[in-house]
Amino acid sequence: MAALGWLTPRRRSATARSVLAGEAAAEAARKTSAEDESALLTGAPGQAPEEPAFPVAGDDRAAAFFDLDNTVMQGAAIFHFGRGLYKRKFFERRELTRFAWQQAWFRLAGIEDPEHMQDARDSALSIVKGHRVSELMSIGEEIYDEYMADRIWPGTRALAQAHLDAGQRVWLVTAAPVETATIIARRLGLTGALGTVAESVDGVYTGRLVGEPLHGPAKAEAVRALAAAEGLDLERCAAYSDSHNDIPMLSLVGHPYAINPDTKLRKHARSLDWRLRDYRTGRKAAKVGIPAAAGVGALAGGTVAALALHRRRR
Repeated sequence: MAALGWLTPRRRSATARSVLAGEAAAEAARKTSAEDESALLTGAPGQAPEEPAFPVAGDDRAAAFFDLDNTVMQGAAIFHFGRGLYKRKFFERRELTRFAWQQAWFRLAGIEDPEHMQDARDSALSIVKGHRVSELMSIGEEIYDEYMADRIWPGTRALAQAHLDAGQRVWLVTAAPVETATIIARRLGLTGALGTVAESVDGVYTGRLVGEPLHGPAKAEAVRALAAAEGLDLERCAAYSDSHNDIPMLSLVGHPYAINPDTKLRKHARSLDWRLRDYRTGRKAAKVGIPAAAGVGALAGGTVAALALHRRRR
């Protein structure tokens, strides 16, 4: 499959494809949202003597937007999804090798590499082409239980719950497929998800995207479109991310947070006095924004061991 050249981050404003991807993600998120207004809790006002309570209970024009990979969940959702598809024989061992290497690199570096992410999405599109959306949604539920549920950061989950308890809506915003993101949002009890929209005709994937992956400026466009449709005041909203690629999204809201930040985002956040939260442990995590030294060996070793096990079984 030809490389998705538009995936590489640009130092400029959103392109027409970014706007299209953002609007498509917002529309898909509104359609698939599991929001139930009567179930939202109003929460009790917090006690913060030095600053106003946040999130503000009962503010229905405020919402929170959370990046997924390395913010809510350790690692990249698309790689976990690919691992689950391999287990179900959607593709061959050589594809698993590539997924395993990309995942190990992503976990070790803690940042998004455009070439790796592009390669993973190209592979995912070719793999799902011709399959029914309903089939992949059903499989996605199983994959969440197998590979994703245990990788949710408790600290970030608590932040999302604080917004829910205040009666606010909470959305995932991710380059992962919107179907996968929607499953994760539902399992976490969130409002919904904005994600990359893969084209489908009569419920069958065509192997093409609508616009471009929801990455960088496209995320900001998705949040902007959803806020307009939902009547949100972005100045009263919050956004959370680990990556400097999400600075456009973080800059849209009145309450930006850097979560487990990479080096560039940490520097940017400090220069603008944004709030930072780091739920990783160890010296290296605080220093250069990668997982804790103790966890790195286990994570990389686990990936290699899993790959070796698959090889022995074949």
